[in-house]
Amino acid sequence: MKKIGFLSFGHWSSSPGSSARSASDALLQSIDLAVAAEEMGADGAYFRVHHFARQLGSPFPLLAAVGARTSRIEIGTAVIDMRYENPLYMAEDAGAADLISGGRLQLGISRGSPEQVIDGWRYFGYQPQEGQTDADMARGHAQVLLEVLRGEGFAQPNPRPMFPNPPGLLRLEPHSQGLRERIWWGAASQRTATWAAELGLNLQSSTLINNESDKPFHLQQAEQIQAFRDAWHTAGHEREPRVSVSRSIFALVDDRDRAYFGRQNQDTDQIGFIDATTQAIFGRTYAAEPDVLIQQLKEDEAIAAADTLLLTVPSQLGVDYNAHVIDSILTHVAPALSWR
Repeated sequence: MKKIGFLSFGHWSSSPGSSARSASDALLQSIDLAVAAEEMGADGAYFRVHHFARQLGSPFPLLAAVGARTSRIEIGTAVIDMRYENPLYMAEDAGAADLISGGRLQLGISRGSPEQVIDGWRYFGYQPQEGQTDADMARGHAQVLLEVLRGEGFAQPNPRPMFPNPPGLLRLEPHSQGLRERIWWGAASQRTATWAAELGLNLQSSTLINNESDKPFHLQQAEQIQAFRDAWHTAGHEREPRVSVSRSIFALVDDRDRAYFGRQNQDTDQIGFIDATTQAIFGRTYAAEPDVLIQQLKEDEAIAAADTLLLTVPSQLGVDYNAHVIDSILTHVAPALSWR
């Protein structure tokens, strides 16, 4: 059994054929797709966060709105770039969104990926300390967030407050109990997966990871997941961790599917440099008739190792078509693989 959700980048474009032509379209359609996904039995609605791009950039208003319109589905991010975040303000926003949703927030964070601008976090007022990298800064922001999400007081109260204070040091409000255990780290390497496990974070692994061997993508990703689980066990955490992987999977069940994705089945992974020093491997796209797709997915060891699968959706093709993409996997593929 697996939890199956969707992952949307929330692209919008004024180009012909795009159903999401503005930021308003992208946001409102994201809410509608989450509602539709819940109605068809999907388990999660997740959103990617990118800055300086025509994509979803400010997740918490969207997460809160989805939480208010739904009642069961998990609501999350994959991922928020912590280089851009004020962790205390983020804790307040996350607490509010989690309370609105009734404790369904699954917050994926990471150090981020190459962006549309050079060092975009500098425009947000952040800069690594001397001797640190932007990745160090992101991990530092994440650790502050984790600490304040524990809900313990740390701020000295005013002796003459405007309103009465509870006794002792003050914490950030609103606080949502249990949210600390629903924070995930988007890891690109075994090293960062191990670091996440040591901190008690759940693991998110996407279709793009560091190329650390000559093995296929799904085997490298499965090894990353095993390294995470080993480190979790060594750390002695009491609860069981969660692990998600994302995939581009399209079941070709009608003429629309064949027109859009009939030629996109990639038999091999892709390898390239995402910056001057980092070689990455990008997982294949699965697009085939359901019976073929089922056989292909049986061989994906990373999906087998994860408890949660996030289906990337082509947001510019509109709510109805994306709901169809999700439903096709839930109906024609998941039962045959014992995911349902």
